[in-house]
Amino acid sequence: MILYLHGFRSSPQSFKARLIGERLQALGRGADYLCPQLPASPAAAVALTGRLVADCAPQRLALIGSSLGGYYATWLAERLGCRAVLLNPAVAPPADLEKYVGVSTDWHSGAPFEFKVEYLDELRALAVPQISAPQRYFLLAATGDEVLDWRQMVAHYPGAHQHVIDGSDHGIADFAHYLDRVLAFCDGTAPAPDP
Repeated sequence: MILYLHGFRSSPQSFKARLIGERLQALGRGADYLCPQLPASPAAAVALTGRLVADCAPQRLALIGSSLGGYYATWLAERLGCRAVLLNPAVAPPADLEKYVGVSTDWHSGAPFEFKVEYLDELRALAVPQISAPQRYFLLAATGDEVLDWRQMVAHYPGAHQHVIDGSDHGIADFAHYLDRVLAFCDGTAPAPDP
């Protein structure tokens, strides 16, 4: 089972979420993919995802988290003992998202939603100061990320499998190039070392 967690203001309609779903469908594994619309409340988001995978054994589960979804995926992976792929993950979202308190809109639908000030405390409660089993994590970080600092990502996941993309952007526009490595890691195969 692969569970994709999208980022702030994103949705299951994101480029990466759709690409993963399409590839798994083509492989005959569409039933093994979940990508829910996450609520604005961080506590509600992790509660929802926890319910979705409650019956899945940790060795059969992999999380893929993008941006804020990477922050959630890290918290969930620590509690569930499963693998996690982190795509330009947020590592300090309370500070990054403070400016978004109020009404924002979803990137894909334009639908408004409220990001409440109490959600910052919910984010703080999900902090993972240090990962416990680096071998269960695969970090994909882009030096061209215009939203988050790739150096903070690399420092936050010491000992994890890591691939630093030279350039690209926050959304990892060239994600198709890395999809096979991501899915292989989800299936339990360590990614090939960087050249």
